[in-house]
Amino acid sequence: MPSLFPSTATADSRRLITTRALRGIGDGIVSVLLASYLTEIGLSPARIGWIVFATLFGSALVTLWAGFATRRIGTRRMFLGAAALMVATGLGFVYARSFWALIAVAFVGTMNPSAGDVSLFLPLEQTAIAQTVATRDLTGVFAIYNVAGALGGAFGALASGLPSMLAPRFGWNLVAAQRIGFLVYAILGLVAASIYWSLSSAVEAAPTPVKVAPLAKSRATVMRLAALFSIDAFGGGFAIQSLLALWLFRRFNLSVQAAGTFFFVAGLLGSFSQFVSSRLAARFGRINTMVYTHIPASGFLILAALMPNATLAVTFLLLRSALSSMDVPARQSYVMAVVPPEERAAAASVTNVPRSLASAAAPVPAGMLLDMTSFGWPLICAGALKITYDLLLLLQFRALRPEDEQPTP
Repeated sequence: MPSLFPSTATADSRRLITTRALRGIGDGIVSVLLASYLTEIGLSPARIGWIVFATLFGSALVTLWAGFATRRIGTRRMFLGAAALMVATGLGFVYARSFWALIAVAFVGTMNPSAGDVSLFLPLEQTAIAQTVATRDLTGVFAIYNVAGALGGAFGALASGLPSMLAPRFGWNLVAAQRIGFLVYAILGLVAASIYWSLSSAVEAAPTPVKVAPLAKSRATVMRLAALFSIDAFGGGFAIQSLLALWLFRRFNLSVQAAGTFFFVAGLLGSFSQFVSSRLAARFGRINTMVYTHIPASGFLILAALMPNATLAVTFLLLRSALSSMDVPARQSYVMAVVPPEERAAAASVTNVPRSLASAAAPVPAGMLLDMTSFGWPLICAGALKITYDLLLLLQFRALRPEDEQPTP
């Protein structure tokens, strides 16, 4: 029976894919619970938007620092530190009560209100995987990596409704029951730490004989990509999973259980579609795969905002989910493939940090829009910005092909 993993994938790659799945479960739970929990303790949509902003902005700053400090501190130590921060974040949300305390925990922690990964872990794991897999197999391994995270997120979203279901049976109030989800997030951080501990030295960046700038040969390319990725992420921040859940709660009065089921199905669609991504990228190129799957997904997001009832809105959101994640492994693989190996850690950080910063800027205006009206203006903003990004990406980078996409002489 053929292996799911490419031949060059190592045990370290498998361990990192496992941690991605575990973190996905935690992210799936808290991204759905976050909006409901913060609403239950009396916060307005605008204040919820500020907390989501704090999670993304704080993650961006830590991720930027990590990209340039990893070579000095060591990849494995950075992983263990990030896992410890994940544990502290979960416990912080369990015990914090006031708005400002929650803002502080959100800012310094690893909480991910998104269906995708925007945390400190992402560039660390991307770089470590790239160190242990041949370039030709990067897209395939990143597809498995992202599918693991998406499947974990889907099952985590489905599980997010359990505290609300169990609360009446055990006599808990809803707020106390939902704090269990944040406790589970902390426990998953401990499990991830034990796996990171077992990683080999192969995940460490190879030493360079002379001191060079973190980005030298690839600076211009990486900066252009970072600028474009920030447009995409700014659009995505208007429809980040926690805010999308809040919109569904306010617009159609969906329950937490119904929202969790929707995000579970959406996660399944998004995860399995990423397996197709590597095949499309191999045949049509990474840039074409990113653009021509992303534009229809953004169109479906805009259509969902215009729908008059929950059934139609959810239908278009599910159609969007079937396409919207197909660009992710191609994007990650493209960045790793067009920069030299010694610059991959910095490139991963520099391309991911602007994404986090840009996505952090959107939840505040999105929350204010939802404070004024339940109409889907945030979704329309998201779709329009993402289509703009796709067209600019195609225009600027379709001619820049990685070595493995170059025609053979």
